Amino acid sequence: MNRPLCLIVGLGNPGRQYAKTRHNLGWQVLDRLCEKLKIGFKAGKGEYYVALLEKNDRDVVFLKLTTYMNGSGIAVKEALPFFGKVPAELLVILDDMALPLGKLRLRAGGSSGGHNGLESIIYQLQTEDFSRLRLGIGTPEAKGAAVGHVLGEFSKEEKKAAEEMMEKAAMLVEICYQKGFQDALNYLSRQTSIIGEATEE
Repeated sequence: MNRPLCLIVGLGNPGRQYAKTRHNLGWQVLDRLCEKLKIGFKAGKGEYYVALLEKNDRDVVFLKLTTYMNGSGIAVKEALPFFGKVPAELLVILDDMALPLGKLRLRAGGSSGGHNGLESIIYQLQTEDFSRLRLGIGTPEAKGAAVGHVLGEFSKEEKKAAEEMMEKAAMLVEICYQKGFQDALNYLSRQTSIIGEATEE
């Protein structure tokens, strides 16, 4: 089904100390996209910042959650009925250590893959049936260094690849709400530098 996705959630942690970390890629993609769209974020009625865009006679809602990563599902569960949306219209943007830096994966559902923010959303909604866009951050070189890796910033050598990845991610999000999930997936299939997956097929 080529459904438009019109509740776009960026995962991350609030606070200046986390702003440029790998774990805040969801926030960074939305900041980049909303700057392009010339719409700003403001404090929402729940635990999130919200930006609104009217597109094709419907509202597209962008959320940056302020619950900290492990409580992401609480804010999403509250936001869905408040904005009149259902899980099938949800797109979650998050970082992924299982993907190499620069790679993207778009899926229509599936497990959390060990990501605490995604796990919280699945738990609170009691469903895995919502879309997610994963941005690769690669694995840490040292064992047991996962926390430091996700809460660290990209190195000087990594920044170019990270910037390009965020640009591609922002473009994919636009396709998702303008045309639909399948159109975004079709775009992915034509990009040799990006990984695309769907669970609908």
